[in-house]
Amino acid sequence: MNLPSFLWLWKIAAWSMGLSITGYLLLAFSGIYLWKNRTEKKPRPSWLRPFHWITGTILVILILILLSIGLMGTIGYYGSLGHSWHLPAGLIVVTLVLLSAWTSTQIHPSRPWARKLHVNVNIALFFALLAVGLTGLFVVQKYLP
Repeated sequence: MNLPSFLWLWKIAAWSMGLSITGYLLLAFSGIYLWKNRTEKKPRPSWLRPFHWITGTILVILILILLSIGLMGTIGYYGSLGHSWHLPAGLIVVTLVLLSAWTSTQIHPSRPWARKLHVNVNIALFFALLAVGLTGLFVVQKYLP
């Protein structure tokens, strides 16, 4: 396919990635604030937990949009997948985001492992997002004239 016909797809991907990073940072800050209030035995603001859940849900949606765009764009341009390290890095991000979402539903005082796993998955997600961002820069260079 012709590159200009794909330009709209790359714009959506760029916005989705930017919003995903912003969402991740908002989740990190709100998660740290939740942890701080819990460890200091302070009441949390009533809006904070729903904000964290809604932002997490939006992050899952954005990451799935990015997965779809990456698959469509790569298959549309090359006819197949697996042309760079961006695919495995992206699949790791998708896996970690979905695992983080699942572990968030398991957090309960009777399941202390869930919170620890949730936090550790999100720390790993930081590095996976870094890897997918860096590999994405190399992918974008392939499409530019």
